[in-house]
Amino acid sequence: MRILVIDDERPIRNSMKEILSDEGYEVDVAENGASALEMVEKEKYDVIFCDIKMPGMDGIEVLDKLGEAGVESSVIMISGHGDIDTAVECIRKGAYDFIQKPLDLNRILITVKNATDKTKLVQETKTLKKKVYGQQMVGESDAILHIKDMISKVAATDARVLIEGANGTGKELVARSLYQQSDRSNMPYIEVNCAAIPSELIESELFGHEKGSFTSAIKQHKGKFEQADGGTLFLDEIGDMSLAAQAKVLRVLQEKKLSRVGSDKDIEVNVRVIAATNKDLKAEIEKGNFREDLYHRLSVIIIKVPALDERKEDIPLLVKYFVEQICAESGKPVREFTPDAIKALQAQSWPGNIRELRNVVERLLILGDNPVNARNVADFAGN
Repeated sequence: MRILVIDDERPIRNSMKEILSDEGYEVDVAENGASALEMVEKEKYDVIFCDIKMPGMDGIEVLDKLGEAGVESSVIMISGHGDIDTAVECIRKGAYDFIQKPLDLNRILITVKNATDKTKLVQETKTLKKKVYGQQMVGESDAILHIKDMISKVAATDARVLIEGANGTGKELVARSLYQQSDRSNMPYIEVNCAAIPSELIESELFGHEKGSFTSAIKQHKGKFEQADGGTLFLDEIGDMSLAAQAKVLRVLQEKKLSRVGSDKDIEVNVRVIAATNKDLKAEIEKGNFREDLYHRLSVIIIKVPALDERKEDIPLLVKYFVEQICAESGKPVREFTPDAIKALQAQSWPGNIRELRNVVERLLILGDNPVNARNVADFAGN
C-alpha cells in the first residue's frame, strides 16, 4: 500500500513518513501541490494526505486537480485551521476524510486503515464489474454494425425493446449494451430468466409478495419490478411466461404500478423494460400462448440478433476475443490460431451459435497444439 504526504512543513512530512513507514506502508512526501501532482502522474497512490494551507497551490486546488485527472486515491485533508465549512467543502469535492492538526497518531492510523479498505472495495467492485460487464458484442459484419447503430440510437430513450434471436446468439449482450448506454446506467439492472422460474412462482418473483400470502411466504418480498425501480428490467425468454403473469406485466406497462401477491395496495414503479425471446411471438399469439396486446407494448423497437451461421465473417474476431478472455481467466499466455484453423471453424455449422463457438475455442486451447491448427479443429471441434 503506497501513501503520499503533501505538506509544506518539513517536520510534519517527516513525522508522518516515519509513523506510516513503521506500520509497513510505502510513503513518499511532497512539499507543495505542484511537485505532488507530478509525482501522482508517475506513481499510483492508494492514499494521499494533503495539507489545506500551503503557499502557491493550496490543498483545495490540489484536490480539484486530482479529481480532474481522474485520480482514484483516497484523499485525506489535514489542516491547522479547520472549521466545519472547510471540512464540508473538502468532502463535497471528493475528499475521503478531514483531520485537524495537531495530528493524533491513532486517528491517522485508523483513517488510513479505513481509507485503504475503501480503496480495496473500489478495486474489487471494478474487478467484479469487468467480470459482469466484460462480455461485449464482437464483430464487424453488416448485421452486427446495424445492431450497434440501433443500440446507439435507442439506448438514450425509454422505448421498450424486444430482442429476437436463437439461443446462444447474444441477446443478453444487446440488452446490457442498451442499459449501459442509457441514462439509467447508474440505476439498477435486473435480469429475469422467465424460462427458469416455475409458473407458480413467476408472479411472486416479478411483483413480490406480502408475508403470509402463501404457505412459504414467511416474510415480505420485493419483486424484480420494485428492485429495478428507476432502472432497467430485462425479461429474458419472455415467450415462456404464463398468461396470468403476462396480464400483470401488461398492467404494469400500462399504469406504471403493481400490487404484490397477497396485497391490494398499488405501488408505483418507474422501470424500462427490455424483453428477449427465442420464439416467434406472432406464431405464439396465433396459438393462444402469448397476449397480442402485450406483444405490441413490448415491441416498440425490435432488434433481431442473427445466428452465427449468418455472420461467419465475424468468426476470426470472435476467436481472438475468446482466446484473450479465456487465457486471461486462466492466467496463461495468449495462444494463436493458424489461418487454416480459422477457415476450418468458418466452414462448420454453428447451431449453438456464439455460446457453442466459445466452448469450442476453450476446448481447442486445452487439447490443441500451439498454435492451434486445422487438424486440431478436425479432431476436437467437430459438430
